[in-house]
Amino acid sequence: MNFISKRYHEAIEWCKGRNWWIRLPLLLFFIYVFIRHLQDPLYKSIIGWLNLGTHELGHVIFMPFGQFLYFLGGSLTQCLVPVIGMINFYKQRDFFAIAICFGWLSTNIFEVATYVGDARAQSLPLVGFGMEPPIHDWNYLLGRFNLISQCQQIANILRLLAVVFMFMCLILGFIMLWQMFITRDQKKIGRI
Repeated sequence: MNFISKRYHEAIEWCKGRNWWIRLPLLLFFIYVFIRHLQDPLYKSIIGWLNLGTHELGHVIFMPFGQFLYFLGGSLTQCLVPVIGMINFYKQRDFFAIAICFGWLSTNIFEVATYVGDARAQSLPLVGFGMEPPIHDWNYLLGRFNLISQCQQIANILRLLAVVFMFMCLILGFIMLWQMFITRDQKKIGRI
């Protein structure tokens, strides 16, 4: 708990004198994306296309490590990239960017949940590089563990996790925006 308390106070200090209004549209965008994901599991924002590209890159990265990691690599990579972003922004002490990465991670988990939920029906259009017909990642992965019949329950757990991460994005983001707003007169040279 001491770690969290220290990071919280560090983030609040970081907010002093920073411009809240340039960050507000980004947080409002994530509210819109969150609402759309809740309304439509097939929703893809502009971030969704980035997520798809990262997913496909994951397959290429994990291709040399065998079939299981090849199929897992797409979803794994698309969720790891925002986490790597968080680590990078933590090193830079950009706490608002960390909050935004929680939102980005949430969009990835929403999309993985949709993919997992489709494992039995296999009705989603798939991207296949050289495989005809393309193989459904989660049909293969859940099939390996005899969990295809549980695909909807697993998808629901992932959606819940996505909601938690989006709430983290929005709550942390608005706390920091509020701190930026109330400390806006405490100008510090070189801050944005």
